[in-house]
Amino acid sequence: MKNINTDRKPAVAGQFYPASTDILQKEIAGYFRDAVEKKHDNVRAVICPHAGYVFSGKVAASGYRQVDENAQYKLVFILASSHHYHFDGASVYCDGDYLMPYGRETVDTKIGESLVENHPGLFTDDPIPHQKEHAIEVQLPFLHYTLRNNYTIVPIILGTSDPGTCHRLAQVLKPFLTKDNLFVVSTDFSHYPDYDSATMVDAATAEAILKNDPQKLLDVLSENKQKQIDNLLTSLCGWTSVLTLLNMTANNPRYSYHAVDYRNSGDEKLYGDRHQVVGYCSIVVTEEASSGKEEFSLTDNDKIALLREARSALEKLLLGRETSRPDLSGCSDAVYAHCGAFVTLNKRGKLRGCIGRIVSDEPLLKTVHDMAIAAAVNDYRFPRVSAEELDEIDIEISALSPLKRIKDISEIELGKHGIYMVKGHSSGVFLPQVAEETGWDLENFLGHCARDKAGIGWDGWKQATIYTFTATVFGEK
Repeated sequence: MKNINTDRKPAVAGQFYPASTDILQKEIAGYFRDAVEKKHDNVRAVICPHAGYVFSGKVAASGYRQVDENAQYKLVFILASSHHYHFDGASVYCDGDYLMPYGRETVDTKIGESLVENHPGLFTDDPIPHQKEHAIEVQLPFLHYTLRNNYTIVPIILGTSDPGTCHRLAQVLKPFLTKDNLFVVSTDFSHYPDYDSATMVDAATAEAILKNDPQKLLDVLSENKQKQIDNLLTSLCGWTSVLTLLNMTANNPRYSYHAVDYRNSGDEKLYGDRHQVVGYCSIVVTEEASSGKEEFSLTDNDKIALLREARSALEKLLLGRETSRPDLSGCSDAVYAHCGAFVTLNKRGKLRGCIGRIVSDEPLLKTVHDMAIAAAVNDYRFPRVSAEELDEIDIEISALSPLKRIKDISEIELGKHGIYMVKGHSSGVFLPQVAEETGWDLENFLGHCARDKAGIGWDGWKQATIYTFTATVFGEK
């Protein structure tokens, strides 16, 4: 049980939104009644404002309304740019949960701790940037109202103002951009120009975001600044958070950005001032629905990045040397697919270690990293690889496509498909090349796997669940 003294307490309840649970829920419900109707499916990310609800509540509700209320998200990553502190990288809250007037928003501290441990210097667990920050807190009531199923949050506050750091953060977070998770990016748009100037500037900024091009956003923010509009303090207060999201989706045609709603504080009749306003815009990112027909494949850039990741893992393990992570900007989504892989180490043309996984609940990049280490130290057939041997080691990777359950064995194409069969607690696997190496027909391929690998008898495959997969084999040599 978590120590309540380390939980993050509300900082702006009663200021940005009502502190009373009942009043808050009624107010949120009202914003959703007035919100833009749901128009988009397969939402992966939401860009929403974080101002006082009287000004930005409807715009925020319009964004959240695009999210499937019945989605079973495991994690909700909330990115916000710090309003109070400037520091390198980003701070992940790891000390406890976020407390709200209506209850507890559970924080996945294990994910946060993993980010900090695996990426020191880029992520910190310093809780101070979270204490007074409103940009994450004001998103939580909308999230709580929208989602019907349980979820946990990963609150991340960016202290950086360096585009390069945003790119690095994106490469770390990109594997989490899946249908199992939701990203929320908290930002307002223009600050303090007059009403008409805000409308013009905000339109240009939104259009840049919709292009799904990080450099386009940076260019437009620079152009807005050069216009020297009176009282324009910023075009996008959370620009580093938005830029990080763009770096996660850029160059991938499967992701599309859609403008949902816009207004500025001057539109609020009771409290609005049209001489100095703040702009609010909600935008959602959708992913093209999979047709289910695409075959798993790796590009040349994917293969290079995976081999470099394996080499980097060995150098850190054996030499204690931190090496630069591979550049993933030109890689396809295949490097993030949850699929198996084998890593083989050869020394002067002879096997020196080989370990792999048929399936994995982690991105291929991480699986390759882990299997490279395992091949060096955990293959019982060989002694541990030494640092002195590293220069003589050549790395080969067999990347396995995600498993596909088949209904009929006629779906198996010998030489192309490997098989993985499961019956009870028993399982067996043959890689695709086994059929070519042995010359077996389909009956022998299945029978030998059932008897020799799974231990369920020659005809055991008839009662087993059978999956197929393909293998992409490539190496440094």
